[in-house]
Parts: sequence; structure tokens; C-alpha cells
Amino acid sequence: QVQLVQSGGGLVQTGGSLRLACAASGRAFTTYVMGWFRQAPGKERDFLATTSRDGIGTLYADSVKGRFTISRDNAENTVFLQMNNLKPEDTAVYYCAAAAYRSPSLADYRRAQQYDYWGQGTPVTAAS
Repeated sequence: QVQLVQSGGGLVQTGGSLRLACAASGRAFTTYVMGWFRQAPGKERDFLATTSRDGIGTLYADSVKGRFTISRDNAENTVFLQMNNLKPEDTAVYYCAAAAYRSPSLADYRRAQQYDYWGQGTPVTAAS
């Protein structure tokens, strides 16, 4: 069992930056591939980024590539999402998630169904 507790988020002006954090407790953090997703009102939950167990490998959705950065600190059992140049269309509830290792390909972790544990969600609003 893994518990994920998110922090960060809030209201920012267009073009601004925010950093989300997701702290994990429970079973060994390094055994999990970590990801970030978001869900806007009335829409499906969309993949944003994922990072390998050692943090070396990363994969991003085209919509955030070059603006968002995923990273993890395995010593602190925490994964981060640095978000820069935020736009109004980034407004959503953001979720971190942990997936047990099933595939060596990060592309397989773009699907929400691959993830076993989810954070509580944190709202992000980029005001125009």
C-alpha cells in the first residue's frame, strides 16, 4: 500500500510558474514509476508526465513538453512537477500517481489505468 499526499498548486497569472509536490509513504518508493495527470471540468483525466523508478527516464505529453518538468527525490520519497509559462488551458485538478513496475517502456505509463495509487488532487488555476 502507498499513500500519496500532494501539495502546491493554487492560483497563478498566465505565464507564471508553480511547483507541485507529491510525498509517498508506505512501500518502497523506488519500486514505483511515478506520473502526473490532470483533469479539467467535464473532461477525461489526461496524462502529463512520467518518470522511471530511478528518475533518469522521463516522458511528457506534447501539450506540456518544454514547459513542465517531472523529477523525483528518492531519498525524500517525493515526486515533483515544475510548471512554467502556465496558460489558461492548464487550469485543472492535478493528480500524482504511482504505478507498480510492469513494463520497461515509459510509453506504457501514459494510460491512467496503469497506475495503482493516486494522490488526492490539487487544483491549479492559470488566470488570464
